[in-house]
Amino acid sequence: MVRRHPLPACWLMSDARSAAGTVALAALLPPGSGIVLRHDALPQGARWRLARRLARVAKARGLKLLIAGLPAEARRWGADGVHLRQHAARRAAQARAIGLIVTMPVHDHREAHRARRAGADAALVSPLHPTRSHPGAAPLGRAQWLRLARAAGGQAVALGGMTPARARALARASAASGIRPGWAAIDAWEEKAATRKARRALAR
Repeated sequence: MVRRHPLPACWLMSDARSAAGTVALAALLPPGSGIVLRHDALPQGARWRLARRLARVAKARGLKLLIAGLPAEARRWGADGVHLRQHAARRAAQARAIGLIVTMPVHDHREAHRARRAGADAALVSPLHPTRSHPGAAPLGRAQWLRLARAAGGQAVALGGMTPARARALARASAASGIRPGWAAIDAWEEKAATRKARRALAR
């Protein structure tokens, strides 16, 4: 598949449980990173306002903003792309037609093949490690993660208990396969925010 978009290597997945808040976490991301705005339970108006705040941070820091939902909404809200749930895979062609980055979640081989058929730019393959987001879910482990990543095509992004150290270890383990994985997280960015807050408190 010919990739039409330069894709971020690391991502923030928005989460309503975030103690620091998604906007604050987005401000910690390295330039060139990506944000996936979920927050599906928010009323539409509040979600739109959050999207606009994230868009301002993204513009200032050179980030890519994706909206989980449908292509028309992502385009209307000025996002760079759309994160399509599996049931909306058929919308990928529509998203590509209006120039959006397309990502999809992948948890098993059926979903991996659907992401490949849809031509997703990136598959968020999870959970690689145990994660608070999906308590009790069995982690894939590295070998199974790599199999799903190959099956999905496009760029593979690891999600589930990811940290910068785990991302580096996965990159080393994936080198022989030709896969250059990205990584996404919630808690890793929360921990970074908490560490910075603690350091500021000590400096007072």
